[in-house]
Amino acid sequence: MNRLKENKLFKIVSTIIRGGVIVILVGFILAVCLQRFSDNKISIFKYRMFTVISGSMRPKHDIGDVLISKEVKPSTIKVGDTISYEGKVGDLKNKVITHEVTKVIKDEETGKYNFHARGLTNVIEDPIISEDQIYGVVIYKSLILSLIYRIIGTNIGFYFFIIIPLLYIIGSEIITMLLSREENRRRNL
Repeated sequence: MNRLKENKLFKIVSTIIRGGVIVILVGFILAVCLQRFSDNKISIFKYRMFTVISGSMRPKHDIGDVLISKEVKPSTIKVGDTISYEGKVGDLKNKVITHEVTKVIKDEETGKYNFHARGLTNVIEDPIISEDQIYGVVIYKSLILSLIYRIIGTNIGFYFFIIIPLLYIIGSEIITMLLSREENRRRNL
């Protein structure tokens, strides 16, 4: 085991893997925090991440699915696209809704677009959506992020897949740093 730990190739590969995991974990946490704390007002390179919280888009999108939407020009949105937007009236006010576009209307006087949309399982259409309410068009459903969300959504999953790995990474870095200091101290004696 010691010979493996002393192998330069092993050290390089393990450092790269550890660094990659840390970068991905930190990037994911930053993206989620940015979206949460900005109430989805800020996009990351014109992309936003949303989690489905109702069954209105079944079977296309289920509760817990993580969707990635991209900001697009309103003129490119067409019937059948799935859009994420901010509700402005009634029960939908200040909520992020992800529904399918059923009709696109361009106001000839102002040049602005309005959209009709509804969930696949809904009978009633959403209130008319103006182009300034739209966050983007759903371009991707992340199966991996959906699985992670479902797992860490439980208390046990959160501890096993977030807290324990985080403590392991922090602990291993501290131990590595302390061993390195002790080794340097012994060399200098």
